[in-house]
Amino acid sequence: MNQNNLTFQLPGRNESTRFEKIHNITYDNVAEASALVAQEIADGIRNCKSEFYVLGLATGSSPIGVYKELVRLHREENLTFKNVVTFNLDEYFGLKREDKNSYHSFMHTHLFDHINLPKDQIYIPDGSLSEKEVSAYCLSYEEKIESFGGIDFQLLGIGRTAHIGFNEPGSHINSITRMIALDPITREDAASDFNGLNFVPTKAITMGIGSILNAKRIVLLGWGHKKAAVLALTIEKEITNTYPATFLQNHPNCTFILDAEASAELSKHKTPWLVKECDWTERLIKKAIVWLSNQAQKPILKLTNRDYNEHGLSSLVASQGLPYELNIWMFNQLQHTITGWPGGKPNTDDKNRPERSDPAKKRVLIFSPHPDDDVISMGGTFARLIEQGHEVHVAYQTSGNIAVSDEEALKFIEVAENSFLKDKTTLDHLQSVKQDINSNENTVLKEVLSIKGAVRKSECIAAGRFLKLPTKQLHFLNLPFYETGKIIKNEPSVTDYKITQELIDKIQPHQIFAAGDLADPHGTHKTCLNIIFKVLDDLKVKKYMDACRVWLYRGAWQEWDIEDIEMAVPLSPDQVIQKRNAILFHQSQKDKVMFQGKDNREFWVRAEQRNQTTAELYNHLGMAEYAAIEAFKQYLF
Repeated sequence: MNQNNLTFQLPGRNESTRFEKIHNITYDNVAEASALVAQEIADGIRNCKSEFYVLGLATGSSPIGVYKELVRLHREENLTFKNVVTFNLDEYFGLKREDKNSYHSFMHTHLFDHINLPKDQIYIPDGSLSEKEVSAYCLSYEEKIESFGGIDFQLLGIGRTAHIGFNEPGSHINSITRMIALDPITREDAASDFNGLNFVPTKAITMGIGSILNAKRIVLLGWGHKKAAVLALTIEKEITNTYPATFLQNHPNCTFILDAEASAELSKHKTPWLVKECDWTERLIKKAIVWLSNQAQKPILKLTNRDYNEHGLSSLVASQGLPYELNIWMFNQLQHTITGWPGGKPNTDDKNRPERSDPAKKRVLIFSPHPDDDVISMGGTFARLIEQGHEVHVAYQTSGNIAVSDEEALKFIEVAENSFLKDKTTLDHLQSVKQDINSNENTVLKEVLSIKGAVRKSECIAAGRFLKLPTKQLHFLNLPFYETGKIIKNEPSVTDYKITQELIDKIQPHQIFAAGDLADPHGTHKTCLNIIFKVLDDLKVKKYMDACRVWLYRGAWQEWDIEDIEMAVPLSPDQVIQKRNAILFHQSQKDKVMFQGKDNREFWVRAEQRNQTTAELYNHLGMAEYAAIEAFKQYLF
């Protein structure tokens, strides 16, 4: 899947790429991929034969890893930027340079402030212009690019509308730098950065499609499952201005750099049996049979030889056996994932069960990245483990303080003020905090963040009490990497790893549950999971870890594919309601959620509907009909 050479190759010239119209490479590791892109840029700078090497730069989360590596190359390998000129793709209209959400601020934060690039060689569209100045300014921006001989290397991301830069649907292939109205979906995607949709600018200045296509080399970055659908469309479908990124099919030196989740909808990954001869691994067989069942609209045990042949799976039958045998095998595989005993059923033959029967009573440690992920993603299983007598612990990895609105914080302060507090010093302090909340810079003040963190902690205690979990078995880690008061977090430090390791050492769990849901908008889940993985790698030499199994859950943002599920815990209608009520104790995350992402449903609604969808899929495949199912995948360390 990975390769070190990013050199452009013509797409569609071999069996595996025959549906593709843009060269693309998939990497398992985003950091590795970002480093390779940065290296190509560095090589271009060092080997430049002209006076200047001209970079076209993008913003957003996708290029941050590239910028981080460029900074490292500058500091540690003497990469100089004195011969570099940069042109940024776009900027929000109506924002001043110093605005924290401006792309001017973004670029300086992530790159320009850390390298020796002369300030007069930095060009970023000016969003503070008056409207009457914009047209002339945009023409001058184009002329400035031309005066440097055009862009040598253009870095791109891609939006849900298939926009590149801010070239929204309808943009013309020959468009140049101009002002554009932002698509509602684009504004919605930016809402969390601006603390609400109402604060997102409605317009932007952007380089045009034509401007981008004039670059000598283009590299587009795509990370995460949220980009998968639009990337597959861009790479495999016909060119249309409805999806502006498809114009990149016309470029003679364009490469897409993707991670596994972003490339998941490409034919070579989604349905490889329709593209080329397959190496039929167990997971791929499962994937193919589930797909066939959906295509044929039949449960697994009713699939016929004709179904396999008509849907392009004759090679599976030829190499793996008769359809009847495949169907029985797959049915059994699915059936064996289902259990009402997520901690193992005592005194039973566990050969075909996801969990061991021994020890009968286990020490269980549930890691929750935010203070509600435990009940949102596995609330039914959580309750089942307690009811079945296991010693359950929950570790809330972050405080979740920035996800509490000012209004919620004020509400709790006013409760405190109007309760039994008579101490003037305390009351004066609360008044001071209220004033801080009403100021423009409140979010980074420790006192405000402390109250917001206390709100979320109290909600966790209330939910735990509802599920009959002793409060002493709730652990609030407050990992330091999170405590910036901002959306952008710090990198994990030794302290983050130490806190996590000490807790695992103390509990010595037989089971660990952790969030494998990596689709949260700002990457906290991924950071938290990487911390756990690093600690597990360090701890695996300890004897007690021989008896520990690690299960990854999803649910708040995405679900496991059926072929990846290794434990499926069914919920009855009453258990669904119990889970809902546990989630509702997190009142600060109800209704107007600050970081809801692109899913407008409340967390309890999306969790419920996704659990129901999983149950419906199992039922469609021929399993028993359940109200809901929570799904898990084992992590082998």
